[in-house]
Amino acid sequence: MAPQVRTMNEHVQPMSTRDASPAEVVAFPAPHAKTERRPLARRWLVVTCIVLIVLAVAGVIYWATTSGTAVRYTAVPVTKGTVARTVTSTGTVNPVLTIIVGTYVSGVIQQLYCDYNTQVKEGQICAKIDPRPYQTIVDQDKATLAVAKAQLEKDNANLAYAKLNYDRNLRLAETNAVSKDTADNAKNLFDQAQAQIEFDQATIDQRQAQLDAAQINLDYTNITSPVNGTVVSRNVTMGQTVAASFQTPTLFLIATDLTTMQVDTNVSESDIGGIKEGNRTTFTVDAFPKRTFEGRVAQVRQSPQTVQNVVTYDVVVSANNPDLTLKPGMTAATRIVTESREDVTRVPNQALRYRPSNPSAAPLPKLAQGQARVWVLHEGEPAAISVVTGLDDDNFTEIVGGELKPGDQVITGEQNGGTASPSRPPSLPRLG
Repeated sequence: MAPQVRTMNEHVQPMSTRDASPAEVVAFPAPHAKTERRPLARRWLVVTCIVLIVLAVAGVIYWATTSGTAVRYTAVPVTKGTVARTVTSTGTVNPVLTIIVGTYVSGVIQQLYCDYNTQVKEGQICAKIDPRPYQTIVDQDKATLAVAKAQLEKDNANLAYAKLNYDRNLRLAETNAVSKDTADNAKNLFDQAQAQIEFDQATIDQRQAQLDAAQINLDYTNITSPVNGTVVSRNVTMGQTVAASFQTPTLFLIATDLTTMQVDTNVSESDIGGIKEGNRTTFTVDAFPKRTFEGRVAQVRQSPQTVQNVVTYDVVVSANNPDLTLKPGMTAATRIVTESREDVTRVPNQALRYRPSNPSAAPLPKLAQGQARVWVLHEGEPAAISVVTGLDDDNFTEIVGGELKPGDQVITGEQNGGTASPSRPPSLPRLG
């Protein structure tokens, strides 16, 4: 039988503990056990919060005291090299001379002898138009010319007879054997025969001119190349009918020499003033991004081009293409060198813009006109040096005066924390 335990809520009769059996002992909980644990937990929570606050304040004080004293400077050495001012623009690679081959006569394309990339010589036939209609006209004009020549022979014989008759009647008229009218009539016939000969000669010349024109049209049925070069475009197919009108249709485009190309670039009016013929130029194309091509400004054209109120000028850059790497129509990103200095002392432009975040208390002297100030890293601390600047190219600036010399570490930036550490600038592509 399970023991019976009575709680406080049950009504029990007072009894002596001696009279109670072991199964009937009443269990009374300790009335103050929970109230003693709660104050102890609150005290530990308060102490923990105080410790965390103290540690946070100490960390902030430590960071504030140490960050202001340790500065990491970024320094680069002063070097000697090229400073080149450039103008950048985009353009298109084109052959120096492209010949448009059209047709003078109309007709059906009977044969094609040239295609894309065909190497042609001057006078070589590239296409042939059906010559039969023009050959018929030539044959007709030849026959007409032959008729005119035969008429001339006939009239020459008539002229000879008229002359004999005139001479005979002239002698007879001197002896009064014939009348004067007969002699005059014979002279008239002789003069008409001479005039007929001149008329026949003019007719022959006319028929010959017509024959020559017909022969020229017949010869134009052969589409020939006017120059030595390479066919870069073919706009006609076999069996196609071409019509010669006021605007000659384009059948072929022939580039005279693909080993020499030109880049037609558009330069804005703000930059065109510094560009002259002979300026060095470098450019790249998307097909060969790691290769830099070189050229020279061959022409600065005077004709402006206005697009959306933006005025640009066409600058022609000549470039050699011995390996035929450059193709017509490629887009070129060009850099035209307008001014250059070779083997000069130079510093990065960041060094001229740098100013210390915690300058010294001593005031710095004012700079004269044409002077600038750079900060040199000396024994871990920045020191100001006045220099005279020259040409700049957006990356480097030429130093033409001052105490700065190659090898000095000029400061380009700083960071809080750490120790001073010089760094090397990124290498930049060199022109020329």
